[in-house]
Amino acid sequence: MKKIAILGSTGSIGTQTLDVVDMHPEHFQVEALAAGGNTDLLIEQARRYQPKKISVGSKELADKIAPHVPAGTKVYYGSEGLIEVAAGTDADTVVTAVVGSVGLESTLAAIESGKQIGLANKETLVTAGHIVMERAVAKGVSILPVDSEHSAIFQCLNGENRSSVAGITLTASGGSFRHLTREQLQQVTVEDALKHPNWSMGSKITIDSATMVNKGLEVIEAHWLFGLDYEQIDVLLHPESIIHSYVEFEDTSIIAQLGTPDMRVPIQYALTYPDRMPSPAKRLSLAQIGQLHFREMDMDRFPCLRMAYECGKMGGTATTAFNAANEVAVARFLRKEISFLKIEDIIASVLEAHQNVDNPDLEQIAACDQDSRKLASVL
Repeated sequence: MKKIAILGSTGSIGTQTLDVVDMHPEHFQVEALAAGGNTDLLIEQARRYQPKKISVGSKELADKIAPHVPAGTKVYYGSEGLIEVAAGTDADTVVTAVVGSVGLESTLAAIESGKQIGLANKETLVTAGHIVMERAVAKGVSILPVDSEHSAIFQCLNGENRSSVAGITLTASGGSFRHLTREQLQQVTVEDALKHPNWSMGSKITIDSATMVNKGLEVIEAHWLFGLDYEQIDVLLHPESIIHSYVEFEDTSIIAQLGTPDMRVPIQYALTYPDRMPSPAKRLSLAQIGQLHFREMDMDRFPCLRMAYECGKMGGTATTAFNAANEVAVARFLRKEISFLKIEDIIASVLEAHQNVDNPDLEQIAACDQDSRKLASVL
């Protein structure tokens, strides 16, 4: 019986993690759950899984749900609540599925307490990869990727000599607007952007997929997860999302991981590694698919990906500024305050004003995050 805690249990990754638990109830016990503001669903989850601890975004919400959860479930809130769920239970594995840089502090707390990390919060490595990976090594903690692309690379590298890797390629669906020109993007709406053709994801990640920021964050994350130079990390457009990513070795051999686009597969593998168990996902039939298509990435069409590469190579606080600017810009787009293309303009303007700090500590990262958000909110 593996004990798990889930940060972001009411979001897309969190609910699909619980789908995996439901399929294998004899293998998993839910120790703790954390959510933001979706209290109705969290109450339902608490009643079903009987966790020892749950957390919500604020004291007001905590007071609201406290009378409605099981008697043995303690209720926490805020950043302290996230840390309590991440580090204050008997969980073996913590699935970090919160969206945004808010996941950093709680992930570090989980690492410090020796928890294995199922990492779905890519912003943790984007903003503080050098600190997170160093502490994980020091604590002997495994960080197992939940993102489909990084899970694919992880699986392709199993049993292989890392020194023989020539490079990796992350595949990208292209998002909701992959067939549109720059001119056509002028008129797109929030509703259009949220219609992802392949994956079931939360609203923020779906918008990031359309701008290609999501792939940029994944490139930076891959750099830290697999210890590769940015020149060794490529991105390829693959509309069907069947090949989730692949590795090329020095002898020109390529090993790829394939499957239907269903996040429950990489989630389950992170929870059961090194074992594999039956999955609720639909089996892949290449004969039924018939054809797979690929296109080289156009950095002019997707400038956010180019900016992500530039920030990654620069290092320091550049990636923090990139992420913070994007989080604010996407939130403003979802509130219909700005146009879709304004997202990339805001990111570019924040990066232009950014003064980079090399090898930053957590205090410097937090200051950069805050300053970048302030600027992005008024541009």
